[in-house]
Formats: sequence, C-alpha cells, structure tokens
Amino acid sequence: MLRRKARERREYLYRKSVESQHQKIQDKKDKVRRAVENNQLIDTDLKRDALELQRMGAWDDAGPELALAQGGAGGGALASSQDDEYRWAGVEDPKIMITTSRDPSSKLKQFAKELRLLFPGSQRLNRGSYEFNQLMDACRANNVTDFMVVHEHRGIPDGLIICHLPHGPTAYFTLSDIVMRHDIPDIGTMSEAYPHLVFHNFQSRLGLRTMSILKYLFPVPKEDSRRVITFANHDDFISFRHHTYKKTERGRDIELAEVGPRFQMRLYQIKLGTLENENSSDVEWSLRPYMNTARKKKFLSDEDGWEIDS
Repeated sequence: MLRRKARERREYLYRKSVESQHQKIQDKKDKVRRAVENNQLIDTDLKRDALELQRMGAWDDAGPELALAQGGAGGGALASSQDDEYRWAGVEDPKIMITTSRDPSSKLKQFAKELRLLFPGSQRLNRGSYEFNQLMDACRANNVTDFMVVHEHRGIPDGLIICHLPHGPTAYFTLSDIVMRHDIPDIGTMSEAYPHLVFHNFQSRLGLRTMSILKYLFPVPKEDSRRVITFANHDDFISFRHHTYKKTERGRDIELAEVGPRFQMRLYQIKLGTLENENSSDVEWSLRPYMNTARKKKFLSDEDGWEIDS
C-alpha cells in the first residue's frame, strides 16, 4: 500500500513537471504570436529564439479540450490533459470532510456547522488530537474528494484550507467580514437542495484555476433548484453570498432572499500537494503583497495575473 502510494505520487509529480515545461514553451510561443499579429516589438528575452518559436507555433490552436474548459477562449495554451485533478468531477457527487484547528472556540464550531450545511454531502469531524497523516489516510480510504480545515484567531474564523484528494492541489484562503446565520435573528432553515453556482470576474488562468477548486466542491444541481451560491471577485477579494429565489405571481420578476452566511475570501497560496506534505510540496502560486507591482495587478481577473513560483 505504501509503495503504491509513493509510486503514484512520483508519477503525479513527474507528469506535473512535464506539463509545466510544456506550458512555459507554449507561453513563449503565444507571446511571439501576439507580437507578430499586433505588429509589436518582441520581448528582449525572446528575440534570439523568436523564429524557432514562430515555426513551432505555426500549427497550434486552442483545441477542443481547452475551448471547452475556458469557454472558447483563444490562445494556444495547453490544457492539462495528462494529469487534470478534476478530470472526473461531475461523474460522482463530491464527498467533503470539514474539520477545525485544535481546541476550537464555540464561534468556530458554529461556523464549521454552517459550512457543513452549505456543501451537500459534507461531514464535520472533531479534530481532537489527530494528525494530518492519519486524517488524509482515512479520507483516501473512504473516497473523500475534498478535505477542508477552518482556522481562527481570537475566536474569529479567519482562514480556510481546501485540499483536493488524493494528490492535491491545496488552496489557502483568508476569511474576513463574516456574518454567520447564528448572528441573524429569525433566519429560518436552510434548504438542502443542490445549489446553482454563479462566478463573476474569474478571467485569468489563476481565476479559472480558483474557480475549478471552488466549483467542484458542489454537485450538479437540478434545473428546478431555487438555491443560488455566488462567488463574486472584486479586486481579488471573493465575496461569498448565499440566496434562495422565487418567482412572483406574474412570473416576470424574481425575489431574492439571503440565507447566509456571508463572508469575504482571498486566495494567498496554491500548493501542488496535500496537507500532510505541505512543507515539501511545490508552490503553484503565491501572493506577494509587498512587491512594488502587487497593487497594480488583479490576479484573478487580469490575463497576465498568473505567476508560477519556481
């Protein structure tokens, strides 16, 4: 069992490294192609290899897989066909395990309970003294697709980790401006129907990657579902909203009723691994807020907002 898991992990990392190299070459070809089409100067670091890159990219196109994944967006970037962690998403409903940091406060327990109601098919686990190695092995043995950890600071939930199983990725979010259902009087009960999802302003490659991490936490809804969950990106802060709707008597207007909870999320890191290997996992993307150019970039919405750490 241990040898097989180690072999699968090595194969996973090897395929990821091969795809990363192909992606870097493809990005260079795209830059040369755009410069030629727009009659612009080619970047200095690409001038020496520009003719070879143009010859290599003469027959590139988006391809059917990438066109489907990115809504028909142009460009010749490679889709992750060899090793897409979410390739089989939608075939079966996701199975999510939610836990907290050790010795959680009552506020964090309430928030974890509300998260369990948000995600259909999820379960809440008391952390106790369990280590991540034990939890990850138990989740893989029971076909858990995603593992979520909620953290707090002085009794206020402030962090969310989403780890996709069996091999990753692991996304780290900060939480702020949380308004829980427990704090709203006469809120009523929460519908357990599978929700429709609305994603706004996720346009860059990092935005699409983040959208996949969040989207595949939910099963495919039925058409008549009256429950809507919204992830709206504004300046790299993701506003989470949860509503139910109903049509008026005339059938033309729609009335929204907020169900809660509501909060703000901000992505600050994505790692190519699971939680028990986070110290040795490669960093796919990391937020650098103190760089001079950080305030000028909108990583989830701008086309050039993706920077892969080496």
